[in-house]
Amino acid sequence: MSVARITEITATSKKSFDDAVAQGVKRANETLRNVTAAWVGDQEVVVERGKITAYKVRLKVTFILKDK
Repeated sequence: MSVARITEITATSKKSFDDAVAQGVKRANETLRNVTAAWVGDQEVVVERGKITAYKVRLKVTFILKDK
């Protein structure tokens, strides 16, 4: 039997939402083992002087805990 855990992370990109998701998953894989899924819980943009300067996503990342 496997046990999974979900953790929430926020990632930011100056390029796009897709890039923010990719950066978040990449970073999660550097820290967490056995990442199996990620879904976008929320999106937002940062606006400065009327222009979008950053894309932010809140990701829920699922990973499998190691069996004893």
